[in-house]
Amino acid sequence: MVNGPGSDRTTKRLFCFGLGFSAGVLARRLRDRGFAIAGTCRSAEKAADLAAQGFDMHLFGEGHPLADPSGALAGTTHLLLSVPPGEAGDPVFLAHGKEIAALAPTLQWVGYLSTTGVYGDRGGERVTEASPLTPSTERGRRRLAAEEAWGSLGLPLHIFRLAGIYGPGRNQLRGILDGTAKRIVKPGQIFSRIHVDDIAGVLEASIERPRPGAAYNVCDDEPAPPQEVVAYAAKLLGREPPPEIDFDKAELSPMARSFYAESKRVSNRLLHEELGVRLRYPTYREGLSALLAAEVEAKG
Repeated sequence: MVNGPGSDRTTKRLFCFGLGFSAGVLARRLRDRGFAIAGTCRSAEKAADLAAQGFDMHLFGEGHPLADPSGALAGTTHLLLSVPPGEAGDPVFLAHGKEIAALAPTLQWVGYLSTTGVYGDRGGERVTEASPLTPSTERGRRRLAAEEAWGSLGLPLHIFRLAGIYGPGRNQLRGILDGTAKRIVKPGQIFSRIHVDDIAGVLEASIERPRPGAAYNVCDDEPAPPQEVVAYAAKLLGREPPPEIDFDKAELSPMARSFYAESKRVSNRLLHEELGVRLRYPTYREGLSALLAAEVEAKG
C-alpha cells in the first residue's frame, strides 16, 4: 500500500479498481467535494505519483491481488470498477468478488465501466439500454460476462456502457500531430464517442441519483463516421487531412480492425432524461476544439 497525504477516512470514500484515464477524472472531482479517494494501479511508480495527489493507493493486477483487501476496502461507500476483463474473466471479480460482496450492506453506489460493444453489430441501426445484448466480438462477450458476474452479487450496481473514449492526449488531434492518424473509410460505418470529462459528469450524476440495477449508454449526441472526425481534427490544425484509405486495404492491427466489425447508433437519451446530464461536449466538434490549444502546446 502507498499512502498519500489525503488517505484519512472520511464519511464518503470512493475506491477505484483501476484508477486510470477515466476513473482519475471522477476521482479528482470527488476529492474536491470532500470524498476520500483510494484505488489501484499496476505499477509502484504510478502509485507513488497518485499518492502524491492525495490518493490512498494499492497495487493490483491480473494474477496479483490486493495484499490486504480488507484494509484496502475498509470504509468504502462508493466503488468504481474499471479494470477490463481478461481471457479468464474479470480479474477484480475473480480475486476479490467475495470481499466486495461482503461490503454490500454499507455500499451506497457501485459503478461498472462496460462498453457499447455488448450490443454487437447493428448495421448502423439505433440501440438503447433495452436493446438485446448480442456481442459479436470476444471483447464484447467478455464485457457482457463481467456485467452479469457483478450483477449476481447483490450490490447497488450501475452499469455504464461507454462509447469510444477520447480526451487530453488521446484524440484525433494528437494523431494528426504525430503523423499516425488514418482516414479509413468503410461505407455505412458509424461510431459513437465520449469525452472523458463527460464520463465523469455522468458518473457523478449517477452518484447523486442512484438507481441500483440501472444501465446507461454513455456517449455524445452525434454518432459519426470516423473519417469525418479525423478530417475535422486536421481542419482545426490547419493541415491537409490524411488520404482516405479503403477499409479492405487498410493495414490495421487485429484490435483496431475489430472496432470496425461493429456499426451502430447509440442512444444516450436515458442519461439526459433520468440523470439530467447536460454534456459539456455534445459532439466531437466541441470536444476537439476544446482540446486544440493543449495538444498544440504539448507537441511543442
